[in-house]
This record gives sequence, C-alpha cells and structure tokens, in this order.
Amino acid sequence: MTFWSGETLEQRLPGLIDPYDPSLVDCAAYTLRMGSEAYVSPSEAEQDPKKITIQTLEPGGAFPIPAGQFAFLLTEEKVTVPKGKLAFISMKSGIKSRGLVNVSGFHVDPGYSGKLIFAVFNAGPNTIHLRRGEKYFLIWYADLDNPKSEKAKTKEGFTSIDTDLVTKISGEIMSFEGLNAKIKDLKEDLRKVENKQENLKFLTSLIIAVLIATLIVPISKNAIDRLGEPVTSAPAKK
Repeated sequence: MTFWSGETLEQRLPGLIDPYDPSLVDCAAYTLRMGSEAYVSPSEAEQDPKKITIQTLEPGGAFPIPAGQFAFLLTEEKVTVPKGKLAFISMKSGIKSRGLVNVSGFHVDPGYSGKLIFAVFNAGPNTIHLRRGEKYFLIWYADLDNPKSEKAKTKEGFTSIDTDLVTKISGEIMSFEGLNAKIKDLKEDLRKVENKQENLKFLTSLIIAVLIATLIVPISKNAIDRLGEPVTSAPAKK
C-alpha cells in the first residue's frame, strides 16, 4: 500500500473532491471542512430531549457540543474513492486537543462517493464550539496492492446526516457534569427531607407534651380539691 504524496493529491483530487481547493492540500493529506448539517445528542439541560433534531447550518453558522455529548458532523465536501484505492480519515490535532474524539470509522472504502459523516464524542471538560466552513478533518489516499480490484462499495454515499443514526442516540445522554449536578440536587433534597423529619419530631414532641399537660392538670386540680374534704373512717365491726 502506497500513500499519495502531496503532488499526487494535487494531480488527482480535482476529480475526486468536490468542491476542491488546492490550498487545502496539507503535506500528504487533504483538509475537509465542517459542512451544512450537525446533530448533537441532547443533554440533561434540555427540556425535551426528544425534540432535538438535526441542525441546518448557514455559512459561518456555529453550534456547541457540550462536555460528555455525542455528535454527527457532515463534511462540506463530497468525497470519491476510486476502485483499487482506499482512504483514511481523522480529525485535526487542534480540535482533538480540546477533547473531541472521532468514534466513527477511520477509513473510506473503495468505490464510495458522497459526503462523510464523522461521529464524535466530547471527552473534554468544556463545551466545544464548531463552525461551518472551518477546517476540522483530514483525508489520506492510498493505492491497494491490486489496483484492478473490483471489490468496492456500490451503495450510494451520504448527502446529509442519516436519520437512522440520529434515532440511535436521540435520548438523553448523561454526562459526568450532569451526573455531578444531579448528585448535588439529590443531596439538597435529602437535606430538606432530613430537616422536615427533624421538624416533624419536634412537632410530635410538642403535641405529646401538650396532651400530657392537658390530662395531668385536671387530675392534679381534682387531687388538690379533695385535700380539703373531711376524712371518714369506715364503721367498726361489731
């Protein structure tokens, strides 16, 4: 397997990358840009996670990927890999250093023609903001050992983000940050319950004290009143 050099990319890619820009040839790779669609999995902050859907981005449009969330990113370019060739894909180091990890496949099969969908996960501690048209992805081309191989993809490539992919992660995905927030909320709820229990114990004790006082005072008063009564002795037995 031989990877294409920068010079080979400049010669062959104008018919394989659409739109093609010679300035995006980066050493032995070609740089791909963020495209017109993105989907970000809903977090615990969303009021109704089921209503979150694919976003359509205007030129220059931005969107966030919160920490701990997945996303599907569509490339701006349509990519074609001829038979007898293979392509490898990755994200640029700048965006990876911020915590965005590519969790999709790392190659493009011979015969594929369409836009690429990157599945990514924000493993960093902070929200990552992306923008349409920015340079986030790389693709390398290589020759197979049998350039005449007919084993190739025949299925039509992507033109947009597949809704079947979105359906698989459309529910709420809990991040570490979200779990920490929920733990804090549970601790606060527990503290409130404990306070209510203490108040209930105090109120119960107060009620018992009042009831005892209510019963004892009449008994005591009756006993005091009886102290002034003459004592009568029982008649003697004959």
